[in-house]
Amino acid sequence: MKKRGFHFYFRIYCKIMAQDIKSKMSYRADFIISTIGMIFTNIAGFISFWILFRNFPSIDGWTYYEMLFLYGFSLISLTPVQCLFDNNWSLRQNVYSGDFIKYCFRPINTFFYYQSEIFDIKGLGQLAFGIGTLIYAWCNIGLGFSALMLLKLLVFLITASLIMIALQNTAAATCFWIQNSFYVLDLANRFRDYAKYPITIFSPVFRFFFTFVFPIAFIAYYPSLVLLRPDDVPVLSWISPLFGIAFFWLSYKIWMHGASQYSGTGS
Repeated sequence: MKKRGFHFYFRIYCKIMAQDIKSKMSYRADFIISTIGMIFTNIAGFISFWILFRNFPSIDGWTYYEMLFLYGFSLISLTPVQCLFDNNWSLRQNVYSGDFIKYCFRPINTFFYYQSEIFDIKGLGQLAFGIGTLIYAWCNIGLGFSALMLLKLLVFLITASLIMIALQNTAAATCFWIQNSFYVLDLANRFRDYAKYPITIFSPVFRFFFTFVFPIAFIAYYPSLVLLRPDDVPVLSWISPLFGIAFFWLSYKIWMHGASQYSGTGS
């Protein structure tokens, strides 16, 4: 098969995304209701922080605005997963119904073809809320601003997004081997909610688990320390971009290995 370059895949993706958005906008009421629901869900999270910190000025040394920073950071980094990889939630149904076989015989990358089929546009509302929360927390903390800080922010947001994508890819790919794989994906999604909290508030066992087993600490906590605590940045924060790239590549390989087995067995 002829090797395809970035320009080819980018052009194909834009065409697929445009068609998907057109089909979603034909059901505007569903789009508006689901978008409002997502916004209110995020507002509820914002309010929960406010209520919590009315009784406690800080939690393990983390102030209200620092916690909001982590919350906004995690929302922004979640956007690529929400918008670009939401089709992972349908992978189990496609595999078990046999519909996944259609993705195995096209002359393009299977992972790209499958993921590009869905663009969840309502995730952009979550992005806007996350940016607003991050800016609000940033200003109240008094971090200041520079080109270097912006560069750090972008690098570590990309890092966090890669880890979120990798967690979802890996959990979704278990459907190629496990019949009740939905519970694996659902569990991964539920654990992901803990990413907006500093791991220092957990027991040593959970700190180890959230760092080296189910690495949600690399989603917001470790990357945010580079900006929030620049004078005391742990090594794990600096190596998190390398970890994010490696984990994403590994999740992609796991996903593709499962897809190749499916194609080969015709299951």
